[in-house]
Amino acid sequence: MLKKAERVDYILHRLQELYPQTPIPLDHKDPYTLLVAVLLSAQCTDERVNQVTPALFAVADNPVDMAALDVEQIREIIRPCGLSPQKSKAIKRLSEILLEEHGGEVPADMEALERLPGVGHKTAGVVMAQAFGVPAFPVDTHIHRLAQRWGLTSGKNVTQTERDLKRLFPEDYWNRLHLQIIYYGREYCTARGCDGRVCEICRTCYPERKHPKKTLKA
Repeated sequence: MLKKAERVDYILHRLQELYPQTPIPLDHKDPYTLLVAVLLSAQCTDERVNQVTPALFAVADNPVDMAALDVEQIREIIRPCGLSPQKSKAIKRLSEILLEEHGGEVPADMEALERLPGVGHKTAGVVMAQAFGVPAFPVDTHIHRLAQRWGLTSGKNVTQTERDLKRLFPEDYWNRLHLQIIYYGREYCTARGCDGRVCEICRTCYPERKHPKKTLKA
């Protein structure tokens, strides 16, 4: 088994080899359309979101036009993403707040983003990282699972895992690494395709692991 520092170094360099380019998987053209796309991606695949957003953004791709829509109009378009009653209300209201409090612009401020309806810590982190280039390490359940399989955290929730990953990896790598881990998880270390003993990184970090690695959850 590699020591933790060796695992960190190996993971960092292996992911860079596999994914030297890290395009943002959600189609968007500016911070506002990214914010809406990330909100829609909750409990929905990026692929499905990218199928839905062209129709939504054709009608409203800015806070002014979105705030002018009825919630039902938004809901009808985004229905395939799931949770459409909550998401449609959040999209309309956050658009209104952007107009009322931020001059129609998405604020490059973590706390201000987290105060918007439907925008949690992870969504705010994604927008800060990918729209504004501010170092962040958004952790979802998939990154949480891989971090546990790779022995990078023993936290039972994404908050602790985010804290551990930020401590282990240099800040300059956070934004890129967030996406690289997502790409690797989708391709090699899936929820069902790997149990901590199958993929290359799991086998390299823990070559003698005998039993499946169960993800700790709060």
